[in-house]
Amino acid sequence: MTALAWGRRFLLCRPAHFTVAYEINPYMHVQVHPDPDVALAEHDNLVTTLRAAGAELEFMEPVDGLPDLVFTANAGVVDGHRFVPSLFRHPERQGETPYDNAWFSAAGFCVTELPGDEPFEGAGDVLPFGADPASDRGPVLVAGYRMRSSVKAQTQLSSLLGVSVRTVELVDERFYHVDLVFCPVDERRALIAPQGLDRYGCRVLEELVPEPLWLTDEEAASFCANSVVVVM
Repeated sequence: MTALAWGRRFLLCRPAHFTVAYEINPYMHVQVHPDPDVALAEHDNLVTTLRAAGAELEFMEPVDGLPDLVFTANAGVVDGHRFVPSLFRHPERQGETPYDNAWFSAAGFCVTELPGDEPFEGAGDVLPFGADPASDRGPVLVAGYRMRSSVKAQTQLSSLLGVSVRTVELVDERFYHVDLVFCPVDERRALIAPQGLDRYGCRVLEELVPEPLWLTDEEAASFCANSVVVVM
């Protein structure tokens, strides 16, 4: 399998249609809408910051009626030139998939779908970390389940990519994706928010990550783990 060399090339979507049109997590309230000018300014600042750090950026066009298309990590998982699209749990987001597939197909990726209809939310719930110390299968994927993705889907992803997967259960609705509780920093370190994991999940990550950086309640609540690491 191709090494999952993340941290250099990123896909973004300008928040031209970003708003809160429905409620699918504890932070979304249809009575409270983001300031569109602030959202656009924050996006532009992110672009500037990522480029200054050495990242390579790609962009997909925003689509009216799909406000969460801006969360491009949720589109799926990239393995070399293969793209595995998400199967969104919530109907409100399922309309994003044809646009995600079209972008990756036009960019030269082979779109390979998971079998069945088990929910799976891409890189929001799957992150690579080093190599599996208990296997010779190369990189290991840390995969979250319960809130947005199922264990069965993560098992299917393991089989499809030929890579080891360590599943961890997300137990706090505030941390509904694994990228809210786990952020690989380098080959030895990762930010981990234990507040969103059960005891077994914490133990899985403690055994996998040589130097875990455990987040405090305040750090976890600030979405500290939901970060971008640019690998030089």
